[in-house]
Amino acid sequence: MSKQIQDAYIVAATRTPVGKAPKGVFRNTRPDDMLAHVLRAVVAQAPGIDTSRIDDAIIGCAMPEG
Repeated sequence: MSKQIQDAYIVAATRTPVGKAPKGVFRNTRPDDMLAHVLRAVVAQAPGIDTSRIDDAIIGCAMPEG
């Protein structure tokens, strides 16, 4: 049985810095490590949000080459 979608809210947004590909400062940084930093920053921007109530997050990659 599928769950009915309730209201959706945008409570915060952030992004990672941009570096040069393939020799940039982030060349040895894993994408999931960068995402972890972004998620911590988003949660810090919304201190009143109970993180156990977050059902979903939309993540995108604008420049996968670097």
